[in-house]
Amino acid sequence: MFYNKSGDNVKKQKQILHIDVNNAFLSWTALDRLENGEKIDIREIEAVIGGDESKRSGIVLAKSMKAKRRGIYTGETLYQARLKCPNLQVFKGEYKSYKKHSNDLYQLLLQYTEKIERFSIDECFLDMTEYLGNKTLLEVAYEINKRVKEELKFTVNIGVAHNKLLAKMASDFTKPDRVHTLFENEIETKMWSLPVSELFMLGRKTLPKLNNYRIKTIGDLAKQDKEFMIKKFGKHGLLMWEYSNGIDNSEVHYKEEKPKGIGNSVTLPQDVSDKEKLEKILLTLAEQVSFRLRRYKMYANVVNVQLRTKDFKDFSHQKKLCIATSNTKDIYKLAKELLNEMYKKGTFIRLVGLRVDSLVDKDEVQLSFFSDEEEKKQEKLDEVVDKLKEKYGYNMITRAGKLHSEEIIKLKDV
Repeated sequence: MFYNKSGDNVKKQKQILHIDVNNAFLSWTALDRLENGEKIDIREIEAVIGGDESKRSGIVLAKSMKAKRRGIYTGETLYQARLKCPNLQVFKGEYKSYKKHSNDLYQLLLQYTEKIERFSIDECFLDMTEYLGNKTLLEVAYEINKRVKEELKFTVNIGVAHNKLLAKMASDFTKPDRVHTLFENEIETKMWSLPVSELFMLGRKTLPKLNNYRIKTIGDLAKQDKEFMIKKFGKHGLLMWEYSNGIDNSEVHYKEEKPKGIGNSVTLPQDVSDKEKLEKILLTLAEQVSFRLRRYKMYANVVNVQLRTKDFKDFSHQKKLCIATSNTKDIYKLAKELLNEMYKKGTFIRLVGLRVDSLVDKDEVQLSFFSDEEEKKQEKLDEVVDKLKEKYGYNMITRAGKLHSEEIIKLKDV
């Protein structure tokens, strides 16, 4: 809940992402084969993932772009697909491998929010409402898109919106490897011109009935009288009408799972060579990362700092903390040491990243009998600041030492 200047409760506008892996089964099979020494990337040839080809009932589960151009579509029989493309190569799906790749994606997404709904093995909804920090929803979407490509070696489409329906619809726009927004003011221009069959949760049996009423596009449906839709289609008529108008109040349903690591990074609006400015940016990142650590009730054992130069060269150093902690001060202190180790005077930096790893539950850590009073005071200070942030909003409370760094970060573009 957010509080305005008068202290009144104001419901925050939801910040939702929908992540959809591009051609998941084929992409993941391609990765497995390449890791095992295969030279050909099956994403680049006429290929499909399918069942037992000896059975005429075996179907296409996923297809490459070249196979798609030959008219092959998901769900048709392999027999039909071969008639269209005699040179088609068929590969068997491996569920265990797909589950592993899906879990890898999930672990990466947990670095951004614990509120993740695993909609299917290759799709997730993320509720980012309380987790944006100093970034916009669109910035986070681009960051996730880039990290998945670089770290996991496959691509995703990401829908950016204020509810699950619009995020899902947006992720289905032009593919692959795209980020699309679908905010309320974009519904008419981006969604209404689509065929009504593209509307989420609209079944095939309903389509002919809608066509009988000359409802051909989502916009046609949105402009219908709501009571007319309820009279003709019952509760489903109301749902279709609401969806066509972008109305969806459903929550992101999630099962809380703790991350293996937590990180954050920022691309600067202009390259920075002043080490003091870089340190202030690190302080902002340390506060964001430690804030999330404490929300998970976890401690970190390892701190990692990443720098990217204006020439796109990446450097990273990591070091183990003396004791596991979620303390902002200690994480920042070690991060600053790492920065000093690898930063060369005069180097222009365009990206700064901070990550903590080797996480453990707070309850599993036995605090030293000799923990000093300063450390205890710092923990209490962090706890108070966290509560204030949760009550008044993350960006309403800040440390004096990081004011300048936040100005730098807020100026950045995607």
